Order: sequence, then structure tokens, then C-alpha cells
Amino acid sequence: MAIANSNGVSIYYEVHGTGPAVLLVHGSGGHHAAWWQQVAELRDRYTVVTMDLRGFGNSDSSMTEFDSWEFPDDIIAVLDAEDLSDVLLVGQSIGAVVALRAAMRRPDRVGGVALAHSLGGINHPELTELVAADRAEAVKLPVIDRLLSRDFQKREPARTFLFQQMGTFNVAKMADLRNLSTGGPTIDEIAAARIPVCFLAGENDAVLSAATVRRAHELLPGSRLELIPGAPHSMYWEAPELFNAAVIRIRDGLTQRKATA
Repeated sequence: MAIANSNGVSIYYEVHGTGPAVLLVHGSGGHHAAWWQQVAELRDRYTVVTMDLRGFGNSDSSMTEFDSWEFPDDIIAVLDAEDLSDVLLVGQSIGAVVALRAAMRRPDRVGGVALAHSLGGINHPELTELVAADRAEAVKLPVIDRLLSRDFQKREPARTFLFQQMGTFNVAKMADLRNLSTGGPTIDEIAAARIPVCFLAGENDAVLSAATVRRAHELLPGSRLELIPGAPHSMYWEAPELFNAAVIRIRDGLTQRKATA
């Protein structure tokens, strides 16, 4: 447990294990503890960092409003505090948008980005249209059905209840994150930054369709695609064995890439 200073704001984070670094960035309903199934699995092979963006979990939540444009600074503050480099940033949903922006600002510390169930807010007309169409379908469902499959909710009522409780510890709400959907990097900007990007998504994601993720992969030169059969939007929670295995492939791929560069 530690605190980083992000332009005067206290950012809570934890470091577990040793080895190549992986920093996990939660989504709008999560915080550092949401990664309990990842930390337990990954800490024996990696340095696993979890954190709370401002307004979430144990980080400073005293401000009257949250500017999500400052969230990438929170990630950078943690990277600087621990003097980490060649880090794989894994962002879940809206956390992927923050992770990509942090990587664009500090490529000297970031080895790659995994955009989990998100396109990372990439500014591209075709992708923006596809994402909007996916969301128009998603909002027809109850919120919990967008995030977890109905089969999981039936089989795992306790884990479903815990999932729903996670968000109640946060002060920041989805409305505070609305400006993260604008002003994202273009494909040309990402390509020019030479930051390895991997799209990590589920075939059964009710928020972001597999077709949209495939199209993003096609448009971003050099990107990697991990599209997991049968996986839902919150794969990290509902199917951690699939999510963790994908993170291991991505992290080890970055390490091998650096070794052969």
C-alpha cells in the first residue's frame, strides 16, 4: 500500500510480486480490489501494480468534481513513484481510455497497452460510428446484463453481488468520465508513437461487439488482437482464467519483442 502524488492529489496504489511490470487500471465501477483474481494469479511471475484513479477507492475523492482528463496523470504518478519502465498497462473498459492516454504521454515508461473491452477512445470516424451503434444496442439491456452474462449471474450469485458492491466504494460516477470519450489519439498518432497496442476482448461482449474490435485491429497497423471466444464484457471478473492467460501472452510477448529488438 502506497500513495503517489498526482499534481497535489493523493493516488492510492499497491505493488505485488516481482518481475516484468503489469499495471492494472480499473473501469468505471471498479477500483484496485476489483483485480483480486488477477493479483493472486499474476504476482508470482510479474510485478503487479493496482491503483485507484482519483475519485475511486482509496484515492483522494475530496474534490467537488472530477476532470477525467487528469486521470492519465494519476497513472503516470504511480509509474514515476515506483520508477517503473517497460510496463504493460492493462485498462478495463473506460480504464483502457485512460491507459492509452497515459502511454501516449509517457512512452518512456510504457512498453505496451492492452485495451480490454474498449477501443481506448481512438479518434477515428468509422470506429466512433461503430462504437455508438454497439452502445445503442447495449443500453437496451439492464446494466448488469451488459457487464456479466445471465448464465454467470445465475451460477454465481455471490460473485455477482460482490461485483455490484465494488462500485459503491467510489465517489466518481460514470457522468464524471464523459469527457474521456472525446479528444482521443488518432490512429496516425498511435502509430507514430510506436506503442504496441493489443485489443483484448470477448466474443460475447454486450457493450463492444467483436466486429467492431476486429475492425479496430485492422485499422491500427501493428496492433495485436486477443478476441476470446465466449467471453463477456467483464471477462476479468467472470472468466479470470481466460483474462489472465491473455495478459500473460501479451506481457510475455512484449518481453520477447524487447529481447529481440
